[in-house]
Amino acid sequence: MDFNYMGVRCREQTALPDTPSNKKKVEALLKRIEALIVLDQFNYADFFPTSKNVKKFAEKPNFVAATENNEKNNGSSCPLFSEFAEQWFSEVKIEWRNSHIRNVRSLLDSSILPFFGEKPLDQITKGDLMEYRSQQSKLPGRNGNTFISAKSLNNRMGLVKLIMDEASDRFGFENPYRNIKPLRLQKVHIEPFSLLEVNRIIENVREDYRNYYTLRFFTGMRSGEIDGLKWEYIDFDKRQILVRETLIAGQTEYTKTDGSQREIPMLGPVYDALKDQFQSTGRLSPYVFCNTEGKPLDQNNVTKRVWYPLLRYLGLKKRRPYQTRHTCATLLLASGEVAEWVARFLGHSSTEMLFKVYSRYIPNLTRMDGSAFENLVRTHKDKNDQSSD
Repeated sequence: MDFNYMGVRCREQTALPDTPSNKKKVEALLKRIEALIVLDQFNYADFFPTSKNVKKFAEKPNFVAATENNEKNNGSSCPLFSEFAEQWFSEVKIEWRNSHIRNVRSLLDSSILPFFGEKPLDQITKGDLMEYRSQQSKLPGRNGNTFISAKSLNNRMGLVKLIMDEASDRFGFENPYRNIKPLRLQKVHIEPFSLLEVNRIIENVREDYRNYYTLRFFTGMRSGEIDGLKWEYIDFDKRQILVRETLIAGQTEYTKTDGSQREIPMLGPVYDALKDQFQSTGRLSPYVFCNTEGKPLDQNNVTKRVWYPLLRYLGLKKRRPYQTRHTCATLLLASGEVAEWVARFLGHSSTEMLFKVYSRYIPNLTRMDGSAFENLVRTHKDKNDQSSD
């Protein structure tokens, strides 16, 4: 083994035969040593008691600190959960979007570190993990729910698992996170609007939000995608909306997944709505939909001040704005568009989500170009025009 400790290059060897399996063992041991060095918890004598380097480092301050840490951790040579979790977080956050970094940081600080923080990694048991899950399950949920949701619990437990998987690999202890299965999630039930209700909403909404909800209903864009939509991603020549960014916490960043990067055709009334919107905000802001200062919309504010009051006014059941996306999906599928095309339209990587959530809306037809949807919207509009005449 060849490594650096306290500015000194160290070389040590084992008495193991040179075999592939032994090489893996030594590599794992070296990873553990290097991790302890990073955490200032490496005690040379614990690993190489007969080495001449022991005496060399015994007189240095870090040797004493490592011994004290070892005693603090109840004789464990592993760092505390809190210490390793911080190291792990600093190493892997480069792989994540800013919004995910904030979510992970929040979960670590609010629930995971307070429970596991002072425990040495190799002394955490399966019983500790189950106790943590049990305690978390009793917390109040959001949106008036009595308890935290199964999805939220799975997210917290999944984060603990990631940390324990990496720690057990680096420090060579048996991972207690075994045979703990995620909680079963309830089936998603959607409440899409009918095309008649969609038209009522668009006709009655405040004029300055008519184009906004036209796009929400007829593009199926997620809230962050439409709120973060910029004019540079509107191609009027090709009649396409290029989804390249999403708005989270007032900042635009990369979309939810790679599959979310897509080109949405301007179907039905979308093209005219965008042309009209350009007259309002095209020279005011880089964002298609913005406030009077040219800044992107605040989704919570729009929901409370525009969306929910409008539903009450029309006598419609209170539903989250995300139901506009479900509505678009069901209208596309009910009009006969092929599921594969609809999946790409919505930014799904496969049709699995469509068949799981929208199965009762999928007829066995073969068109996949948007023409069926165009026809549905046009026919319905023509009927309304004739009835009004």
